[in-house]
Amino acid sequence: MGSSNPGPMVKVSKCPICKGPGDPHYRPFCSRRCANIDLARWLGGSYAIAGAGQDADTDGDDAEANRRPPAPQADSAQKDGHDEDA
Repeated sequence: MGSSNPGPMVKVSKCPICKGPGDPHYRPFCSRRCANIDLARWLGGSYAIAGAGQDADTDGDDAEANRRPPAPQADSAQKDGHDEDA
């Protein structure tokens, strides 16, 4: 009479840490444990993203040229509250 519709097919991926079936709740990992292992690897520096250099700027500008000059410092006479012109 009626056909049963199981709903949309969800592809289950493999966990990148243990290679077990992934859990949609922890996607792409299978568990909180594997997600935490991956996070610890990022925070510990085990993973790295290759880059051109530390001063490379994403828009192509020179990062050094775009830095602000240091703020001017007040004279010592002005810090004392004395004005030299008075």
